[in-house]
Amino acid sequence: MPQPSPLARAAFYGIWFVLVPLIVAQMRVFVLAAFPDTPFVEALRGQPIPVSIVLFTVAAIVLYSQRFSLPGATSAGIGGRPGLPSGLRKRFDRARALREEARAIRRAHAREIERSLREEDRRELDSALDELARAMDGAVFDEQRFVAACDKAEDVVDARLSRWRKSETREYAESILVAVMVALAIRAFVIEAFKIPSGSMIPTLLVGDHIFVNKLAYGPLIPFTQKRVWNAMPPKRGDVIVFAFPENPEEDFIKRVIALPGDKLEVKDARVWLNDKPIPRCYVGRTSYADVPEAGPMLPGANVAQEGDLYVEFLDGQGYLTFYTLSSVTRTNAGPWFPKPGEVWVLGDNRNNSRDSREWWGQKGGGVPFENIRGRALWIWLSYTGGEGSKSDRIGSNVMGRPRLPASMKSLQPMLDKCLAPNPPLDSTGLSPSAMP
Repeated sequence: MPQPSPLARAAFYGIWFVLVPLIVAQMRVFVLAAFPDTPFVEALRGQPIPVSIVLFTVAAIVLYSQRFSLPGATSAGIGGRPGLPSGLRKRFDRARALREEARAIRRAHAREIERSLREEDRRELDSALDELARAMDGAVFDEQRFVAACDKAEDVVDARLSRWRKSETREYAESILVAVMVALAIRAFVIEAFKIPSGSMIPTLLVGDHIFVNKLAYGPLIPFTQKRVWNAMPPKRGDVIVFAFPENPEEDFIKRVIALPGDKLEVKDARVWLNDKPIPRCYVGRTSYADVPEAGPMLPGANVAQEGDLYVEFLDGQGYLTFYTLSSVTRTNAGPWFPKPGEVWVLGDNRNNSRDSREWWGQKGGGVPFENIRGRALWIWLSYTGGEGSKSDRIGSNVMGRPRLPASMKSLQPMLDKCLAPNPPLDSTGLSPSAMP
């Protein structure tokens, strides 16, 4: 019988043990949305990565336990040697696992086994496992010989090595525990999920966008401290960062870095100036967006059109969208402010609807200390808001990539393309700090 194609095996494992568990993990959002708001459900919603990894692991374990009956198993050669009857695949796989388990136990507990088992018991164990190996690996497969050898080996291993064997329940529990620990480690040091709760970053990020945050970008924080494993501060101008709100560190914010230590930041005629120069920008056009709360579009005051002017700003070679609503205008002239060493000043892309550095500390303004910075925004992995459902066109969008218009503003795409075509050179957007007074 010809050997199964390696490509077929790779496709089988990729579909059933990677793709399908990923789909199950992704369904977490829709399943939890159907449950009432209880403290337990809210806790699960607030930990998307650990919950998703646990769901992925459980789904993969369940599917793996049924791998012999999954569509495509036969053509992929899952379950033993070529020509093995389909009814013996599960038994053959269990026999292989038994041999591996016995080998691992004897290697890990060699001295204890030698002290605990009589010599004849050890010889019986060796004989049973050797016979099982010959029955499984021989040039000619004999079904009756294999079944008899398997029965004998299972009985002997259970009788002689039972005290060192793990139950199936324990193995599953350990797998889930490892998955949770890995998830927590990833969340603490590598990557974390963050849900956009407000419209302060429109049009770059919308309410209900779920993004991943790169915690390695500036050096991961050591848990329960304000120290980093390594330090890659400060962020670059134009970086979109997640940080602990300085006035209430229990609350996380997301904004764009505009000014670094030594910079001079001010607002003149409602335009942002940096180091005595207006930040370069290109007018895209007048447009609007629906102000949809996170809870959904059916609430009072929802779906109110916010009309304003859309621009592309260019800062240190990074182009990004900014929106200035007409209905609400922040102070047209404010500052100047001078970020202190060890902090950055941040603004929301929705300039007139953002609680940012300009407004903190009782309108005095304030920066984000380096130790408050969680990480840099990566990409959108889900966009879902109450009754609006999922916005699949936003999935995979790079937050720091080429500016991308929301669906409601797509009519301005030609103007956006024109603005991005003559992207100002780096020397015209890299604004050098001015001397502090």
